[in-house]
Order: sequence, then structure tokens, then C-alpha cells
Amino acid sequence: MTSRYRSSNTSEGINSLAPRRRTVVKAAAASAVLAGPLVATPPARAVDQAPAFLHGVASGDPLPDGILLWTRVTPVPEAIPGSGVGPDTEVSWVVARDKAFTSIVAKGSTTATAASDHTVKADIRGLQPATSYWFRFSAGGTDSPAARTRTAPAADAAVPGLRFGVVSCANWEAGYFSPYRHLAARGDLDAWLHLGDYIYEYGTGEYVNRDKVVRPHAPAHEIVTLADYRIRHARYKTDPDLQALHATAPVVAIWDDHEFANDTWSGGAENHTEGAEGAWSARQAAAKQAYFEWMPVRPAIAGTTYRRLRFGKLADLSLLDLRSFRSQQVKVGNGEVDDPDRTLTGRAQLDWLKAGLKSSDTTWRLVGNSVMISPFAVGSLSADLLKPLAKLLGLPQEGLALNTDQWDGYTDDRREILAHLRTNAIRNTVFLTGDIHMAWANDVPVNAGTYPLSPSAATEFVVTSVTSDNLDDIVKVPEGTVSAVASPVIRAANRHVHWVDTDRHGFGVLDITAERAQMDFYVISDRARRDATAKWSRSYRTRSGTQKVERTYDPV
Repeated sequence: MTSRYRSSNTSEGINSLAPRRRTVVKAAAASAVLAGPLVATPPARAVDQAPAFLHGVASGDPLPDGILLWTRVTPVPEAIPGSGVGPDTEVSWVVARDKAFTSIVAKGSTTATAASDHTVKADIRGLQPATSYWFRFSAGGTDSPAARTRTAPAADAAVPGLRFGVVSCANWEAGYFSPYRHLAARGDLDAWLHLGDYIYEYGTGEYVNRDKVVRPHAPAHEIVTLADYRIRHARYKTDPDLQALHATAPVVAIWDDHEFANDTWSGGAENHTEGAEGAWSARQAAAKQAYFEWMPVRPAIAGTTYRRLRFGKLADLSLLDLRSFRSQQVKVGNGEVDDPDRTLTGRAQLDWLKAGLKSSDTTWRLVGNSVMISPFAVGSLSADLLKPLAKLLGLPQEGLALNTDQWDGYTDDRREILAHLRTNAIRNTVFLTGDIHMAWANDVPVNAGTYPLSPSAATEFVVTSVTSDNLDDIVKVPEGTVSAVASPVIRAANRHVHWVDTDRHGFGVLDITAERAQMDFYVISDRARRDATAKWSRSYRTRSGTQKVERTYDPV
């Protein structure tokens, strides 16, 4: 996500931390970057007896017969994340049908080492489909917290329904992660989807909450090295609301740009200075290594997050990696956005996606998509709103308004996938998207310029941010003020957009049956309050066979 004010494990990459050299995102005029140590200080819960499980436990990527389990053990007090020190430590795991662990179905052990930052994963197989299990880890006589997970339905199962939490864009310094807490409290999720920007790379004070750092990053500086990325992931994993959600249901995650640096592409990033911050290849490798160490993600292809999961006959989920293979973003107005030699997905991934959508025999084809695929024109917004919107989205502030970090900047890839859906009569494709810090419900037209005469090839639900700035935060006005003005103008210029909320933070709950896929949008009361409440905002659905979005007036 472009958010700035401007006119399989890979090899370790260690760079020298460079001086700052650019103006970066600031939700307000932030304070100067604070100097910080290479490694973080221990969490508030000090390690007084080793080993300890300070970063919770998690599960992810559910299969009909298996699940991927994750934890991080602190074997001795000095073995803090990113330190590279600490002894090899045996970590055992156990999976049971009940929380009391009286009915154990699987157990084993592995070794946590400094080479993997003392993170461990256990890829459990031989489980029953569509079944809830409890698991925990143990080391040196200490047990981790117990957590619940759930396997996917059997591939040929007639599944009556599925329910997923949907989130993206969690900026630590901007607030507390109450959306995670509210999702965890539901207790009814088959899994939850994180659509990118699980962490942010900025230094302290660079991207905050209306001039305020709600809680400081670790490390304090912008993360560049492998140690930096490990420390930042570790800081996030100390959040109690994030730990609670990880302990409630399996996550299915993809990355976007801020797991690396703002506006990442295959050969660099807007928020990276080659040389001064080391080589991009080393920084990218460090970010990927830390991600796969700290996330319960099972990479289908080494170094990427694109893969596919199936949930019985009801739905399959194609998960995209829209950073590792993309061409560099271009400036608009010169026709380069239409250049067929430029790509967002890369040829291999686009062919994989097309083949999977065509061969799918499920009722619904879900696509985990980190940046918005629906076309977007700003329309006739007033100057006082256009300028902050441009800052939020990374739009040029002069001339044609277009976000070239989204599919709008790679129109040939988008034309190819939408034409593929139409030519092969592929129905019920729903793109699930984050990144843009706003909530949207869209048809995805084959030709936006002639919509609604042009058919809709798919639909798209975009969830807002957990905490990262949206439009009212940039303008610094009360919540809802901007959306009341901007939403009608945006919809008038984009007739395929059924709804957009530019102002609120929250999460989505996607509920799927054979008849419809429905997204319930929820908003939180105040991202700066740990005890923020949540309330239902709106719901939209797409009924089977329609390829169109419609409003519905009750959450499921």
C-alpha cells in the first residue's frame, strides 16, 4: 500500500543501516526518527525462567488432513529475537481433540535453533477433515499456551457453509489491534485471511496516528537487516489481541509491500535506497526469511506466497504474491500502464491462476489479492479532498489520477484474467482484497468505461485497515466526515462500485454458502484505545451465478 506524503527460506541478508534520505508517510508531522539498538529489549513480560513462550502459538494453511503449527521459544533470557544467540532447544508438540489434552491424536518434537531465530514449525498430517483440534508446544518442562485450530473439509465434501475473518494493514504505532480481539471472540471462524501488511517497516514516528505514536516500534529505526525484520515480527507477535486470534483459528496469509518496504516491486521499492541501505536483493531475502520463520505459512514455491487451498466442493482459495514478480510501478499519462511487457503477477503465476480458475470444480473461486483489481477513477473530487486522497493512495497530485501500484497500473494482466473468466464462462469468482485502507464492494467489469453495458466478470470485497491511516485520518477530521462527501463522488465516477467507506478501521467476516458469498463489514470505535468496541457497519453479497454485488441488510 502506498502510504506516504510525497510531491521457503532464503539466504540471510545483512546490510548497514543507512541515514534517512526521503520523506516518508506521516499521518501527521511526525517527530524525528529515534535512534535504536540493533536488537530489541525483551518484552514487558521479562524472561525470568527459561525456556519461555513469549510470542504465542499459531496455526495456518489448513488441509483436509493437516495443519501447520508454529511457535517461538526463548530458551535463555539473552536469546531475544534477532540476537542470533541461544542454545539449540528441543521443542515438542502435541495435538488433541480436546482442550484438556486427554485425547491425543499426534505428537512429536523438533529443534529450535538460533539459525531460525528459535522459531519452529510442525507440519502435522493424518488428521480428520473439518475437525477442530487443540495443540500446544513444550520445552524444558514449560508448556506453551493451548490453542485451537481446524482442518479443512475433505476435497469431495458437500460443505454447507464456511466462515472466514478477513483483515489487512496493521500498523503497530497507529493503534491497538482490537479487530483481532473481536474476531477471536467470535469462536465461529473456519480460518482467517490476512491479505497483507501484517507488519510495517517504518521507523518510529514515520507513520503514526494523527501526530501521535500510540505505541513504539521495535527496533526504533526502519528495518533493513535480517535481525531488524526478526525483531519487528517478534514485536507484533507480543500483541495480546493478535496472539488471541492466532490461538483461536488457523490463518491463511499473503504478503504485500510493507512486509518488505513501501511499494515493493521485483527489483526494489520506493522505500529503499540502493547502496545507502545495502542491496535490494539482500534486503528482500532478509524480509522473506524472517517472514517464513515467523509466519505459519506453507510456501508452495520457495520464496513466494502464491498457493491454493481447497475447502470441499464449496470453495477453493487462490492466494497471490503480487510483489515478487511485478514490474516497477510507472508514472501515469505515458501509456506505460497498458504495456503488455509489464506485469503484476509474472507469467508463471498468471498462467497458474488462469489454469486453477478454469479447472476448479468448486461452487466458489476465491482469490486472495493484496491490491485492488477493480478499476478506480477519482472523478470530480474537490481539491481539499483530492490532495489527501492522492497522498493516501500514492496517486499523482497533478494530471490523471490513477494508482499504478494496483492492477490499474498493470492493465494488460487484468485484461487477460478478466477475458479468461468471460471466455471460459467461469462463474462465482470473488476477489478478496486489502491494501487500500478503505472498505469497498465492487463488481469487476470487463470494460469499466462502458459499465454497466459491459458485463461484470467477477466481484470484489475490499476490507479496510486494522489501524493504518484512512482518509479522515489524513485530513484530521471526525470519522465519517470525508466519506459522506467522497463516497458519492467516487461511486458516480465508478458505476461498478456499490459502496466505499473511506474513513473507518475494522475487519470483515466472509460467509459462504452454495447460494451466496456475503461480506459483513465491521468497524471499531477507536484504534487508539485497547478496549475499542466493534459494531456491524454494512453487508454485501454476490449470489451464485450473478457476478454482481448487492446490498443485504443484516449480517449473517
